Amino acid sequence: MTRHLITSAIPYINGIKHLGNLVGSQLPADLYARYQRGRGNEVLFLCATDEHGTPAELAAAKAGKPVAEYCAEMHEVQARIADGFRLSFDHFGRSSSTQNHRLTQHFAGVLADRGLIREVTETQVYSKADGRFLPDRYIEGTCPNCGYDSARGDQCDNCTKQLDPTDLIEPYSTISGSKDLEERETKHLYLCQSQMKDELERWIDTREGWPILTTSIAKKWLTDGDGLQDRGITRDLDWGIPVRRGDADWPGMEGKVFYVWFDAPIEYIASAQEWVDAGKGTDWERWWRTDKGADDVRYTQFMGKDNVPFHTLSFPATILGSKEPWKLVDYIKSFNYLNYDGGQFSTSRGRGVFMDQALEILPADYWRWWLLSHAPESSDSEFTWENFQQSVNKDLADVLGNFVSRITKFCRSKFGEAVPEGGEWGDREAALLADLERQVRAYEAHMEAMEVRKSAAALRAIWVAGNEYLQSAAPWSTFKQDPETAAAQVRMGLNLIRLYAVLSAPFIPDASATMLRAMGCEDAAWPGDVSTYLTELPAAHVFTVPEVLFAKITDDQREDWQERFAGTRD
Repeated sequence: MTRHLITSAIPYINGIKHLGNLVGSQLPADLYARYQRGRGNEVLFLCATDEHGTPAELAAAKAGKPVAEYCAEMHEVQARIADGFRLSFDHFGRSSSTQNHRLTQHFAGVLADRGLIREVTETQVYSKADGRFLPDRYIEGTCPNCGYDSARGDQCDNCTKQLDPTDLIEPYSTISGSKDLEERETKHLYLCQSQMKDELERWIDTREGWPILTTSIAKKWLTDGDGLQDRGITRDLDWGIPVRRGDADWPGMEGKVFYVWFDAPIEYIASAQEWVDAGKGTDWERWWRTDKGADDVRYTQFMGKDNVPFHTLSFPATILGSKEPWKLVDYIKSFNYLNYDGGQFSTSRGRGVFMDQALEILPADYWRWWLLSHAPESSDSEFTWENFQQSVNKDLADVLGNFVSRITKFCRSKFGEAVPEGGEWGDREAALLADLERQVRAYEAHMEAMEVRKSAAALRAIWVAGNEYLQSAAPWSTFKQDPETAAAQVRMGLNLIRLYAVLSAPFIPDASATMLRAMGCEDAAWPGDVSTYLTELPAAHVFTVPEVLFAKITDDQREDWQERFAGTRD
């Protein structure tokens, strides 16, 4: 049994996330976690809300609430919606936790002791209209690299280039909109990433099989221009983790907090401590400390491409620079962007379908299947309502749902609600079993490799194989001349439902559970030998005919939703 530590990029607290956020990190991480659990492996799947920095302050101000109160409320909202999408986190933590405060301050102290943090007196943008220094994300303008007109002061979301506020063209305050900005002196702490460049490059080269997207972004940051630069890790903000050197004060840093991109990845570790402190688990260190048994852990991170630089460089610099025995990531699965109906999803602009809205109109499995089967792996992909309707109707309703409905209803009408006796399998069944053995192993290989779209295609092919068998065998015709053979064919079909339930659970967990209940199965063991597996529902085993697994999306529904979500969210 392998132990898998899985983390998803932690979402900002500033509101409900859209479907692009979901498919870029949390949902494929859940797919992988469910698959590994299904294979009998031990899994710790962690996520959290990212509660510090500018987005939290701005969102709280807009809501008219104290930032701590706003964060607590939104954490509950995001946790509830995650549960609605059946995201199977072992713990969904908070970066504002006391555990993360302590651990972030610990890392800062250790890095300072190692000579990897330096104090810098620098000029920072000050807004006269707002009467305050503006952190990077309080400033927007035009990206000098790609011309995107809504680049932030720390990074351009369009081209992912790391920026400083002074790089922006026509910068303005996101608080007041004022362009009356000037530079004033202030003091901050910098993480000396430049000292870590060679070590980081050697470490990246030891990571096996990373996606091209991940390695290309990491290498670009290491080599572009002057190479990897030192990075500020403190900000002039009221809300955040106070700057301390372990348990001690940090002279000259009074009133400052750690930059959100320093403390947020540390929350991955802290959330494991939260998991234990919440009474959900024991011994978090065996997952995170190589001196406590984490050497045999396989650690996988899931994220959108905009998060890659911080997870391949800044967070590893923190871990490696500490010289402490922390577990480093083994594999980073990164994703491109999911676009929306001819444009971009945008949380800040309220454009697209958001997670709560999606659950209001359709159950989670509809969204899970479409998003995962169209995951933006090798390139950006696009959500359109026409494609969504077509995929749901064809894959879920016509292929899987139709198979389950036809075989259970036919059995009930001719044999009753129990697996029928009699008959033997012949050449047709032998060919099906050989085909399924090959296809199930191919499905496993794609899942192990975290090839999300290929996994979905392989699973659909397994569903199709059952439909083609049923169409070819035609037990409803066979029954008229040879009820015994028809019974054997129906027995195959009913066993296929259990197989489909187990294999489909990572993608569509609710439908999987419905199929298992209908078949009267508590055993959801992963299939070993497929031929043996498809004999394990014995004759006389009782089942029930389930309700329709997936209702088709009508043209009227599609048109209504397309119009409803054409604008922006309030």
